[in-house]
Amino acid sequence: MADLSIPNAHARNIESAPTSENLITTHLDIWTTAIEQKSSAGRGSSNKFSLYGIKKLRELILELAVRGKLVPQDANDEPASVLLERIAAEKAQLVKEGKLKKQKPLLEIGEDEKPFELPNGWEWAFFGDICEIERGGSPRPIKSFITEESNGLNWIKIGDTEIGGKYITKSAEKIRPEGLTKTRQVFPGDFLLTNSMSFGRPYITKIEGCIHDGWLRISPPKPLDKDYLFSLLSSPFIIRSFKKSAAGAVVMNLNADKVKETIIAVPPTEEQHRIVAKVDELMSLCDALEAQTEASIAAHQTLVETLLNALLLPLPQTAANTASQSDVSLEPQLESRSQHFESSLELPFTNSFDKDWQRVAEHFDTLFTTSASIDTLKQTILQLAVMGKLVKQDPNDEPATKLLARIAKEKAQLIKEGKIKKQKPLPAITEEEKPFELPQGGKWVRFGNLCNLVTSGSRGWKAYYSDEGATFIRSQDIKYDRVEFDERAYVKLPETTEGKRTKVDVGNLLMTITGANVAKAAIVETELDEAYVSQHVALIKLIHSAMNKYIHLWLTGACGGRGLLLECSYGAKPGLNLQNINELIIPIPPLEEQQRIIAKVDELMALCEQLKTRLADAQTTQLHLTDAIVEQAL
Repeated sequence: MADLSIPNAHARNIESAPTSENLITTHLDIWTTAIEQKSSAGRGSSNKFSLYGIKKLRELILELAVRGKLVPQDANDEPASVLLERIAAEKAQLVKEGKLKKQKPLLEIGEDEKPFELPNGWEWAFFGDICEIERGGSPRPIKSFITEESNGLNWIKIGDTEIGGKYITKSAEKIRPEGLTKTRQVFPGDFLLTNSMSFGRPYITKIEGCIHDGWLRISPPKPLDKDYLFSLLSSPFIIRSFKKSAAGAVVMNLNADKVKETIIAVPPTEEQHRIVAKVDELMSLCDALEAQTEASIAAHQTLVETLLNALLLPLPQTAANTASQSDVSLEPQLESRSQHFESSLELPFTNSFDKDWQRVAEHFDTLFTTSASIDTLKQTILQLAVMGKLVKQDPNDEPATKLLARIAKEKAQLIKEGKIKKQKPLPAITEEEKPFELPQGGKWVRFGNLCNLVTSGSRGWKAYYSDEGATFIRSQDIKYDRVEFDERAYVKLPETTEGKRTKVDVGNLLMTITGANVAKAAIVETELDEAYVSQHVALIKLIHSAMNKYIHLWLTGACGGRGLLLECSYGAKPGLNLQNINELIIPIPPLEEQQRIIAKVDELMALCEQLKTRLADAQTTQLHLTDAIVEQAL
């Protein structure tokens, strides 16, 4: 992992900082290792994560800032009460000049309303007593006001912002000046607060324009530090207050009056400046930690992929054609928790499988410490399996050529008996198509030559939708490479309908052929009284059903069948046709070896899941520890 130590400049500043900041920096290892894994499943899924610890650190910095715990107080600072008097005088002058409407006075803040104790020199105030707060508006119908004319007014929308950004510098659209009476004008320096969708997110506009009713305009007084106000509005304290104000609504929505009644903590002006400087400094530290952590994770994953890819290099001819290959085993590595990864990159790469696997095995517990690395290991296992590198070859096994000859003979007999239709001969497999060389006894074959049926559901099924009847398998029911119903659909088909040909049986293979989920494959493993597939799902019936688990294994590999199918999916909306499936090439080992491969893959996948479970438990502990540190700091 990358070095996450604090630069010396940061360390010098930290020495004189308050205890709370020391708490932040003392636990840098916790902030950088608390990683939240997002949903993922399946043999080769692509995982995503969020840097939970650094996210919580950013929130903690802002929370400490608005509580007066981030920088030391200075007794010589002019107290916030004087600042509030100046702001009140400024507002009164604006009312007198007719530039601001006189507002109804807000009630005094009761002691029971104050969320926490403030430092000396700070004051509680209603947000509406500090800033002018107004909701935007929209001329309707808005489409009739959109213009490309040069005199158009900037029409500022949520889409004009950047997630995590601070400023609004441009707008994609403009409206005609006539719409100004139906909207709200904003000026550079105004704050805009989202009051729906991306709820409660502040921005500072650097452009003049107009806002719709999805925004609140907040016009701060000149004496208030705008950067402090931005930190305040971004803080968990204010976000909690806003959510409490919006509670009970079907859609979270901020009411301008509720925002005016929000209680905020106001520090002395000089302390506002110190807070802003310290927040900027610590957020820069967070940026550095985030970049280092992401770089470390990426480098770790690259290392894992490099070492595992070495296992997939072609075997020397003598090794590929003998039965001396050792079985891959993970058990010793799962037991080892004490080894550390040192200087692996200094070792020269070799095409010898045994040496490459030994290198991985020696550093197993430091290589496979992330969900992504374990998923890469899963995909490597799948690829090793179909390349003939996962289990021993046995010269006594019946070669695949004899198995394929029997399948061809049985298929010819089914055609002769009229049980299946005669297919157009599939093209011969060229040497250029073969992604790797098979061990002795293996044979490449077109998928269609192994099947007595490759079809998809008919169009027009909506006419047969029902609340009961036969199960209707749709593309969304095939996920994680298995059939899984979140909400089962049903159809009732007339006896004479053409759709009966897609009746699903146990052991059949299913594959999604349209949409983002394209090329996902599953075996029907449980008995369904009666089931059919939609037009978005291919139904594949093998002549020799005992091969379905091995073929499913090939179909789930990113570098195997799935990868080949995805290469021939087409257009902006991915899709496959039945010919793509029929012409897919499959490496077929002897039937006995297929059974050994499946047993070994199942064993290794179970061990990978154990690794993932341990990882998830460790990550949960880290998240809880992070939350505990935040609670301690407050």
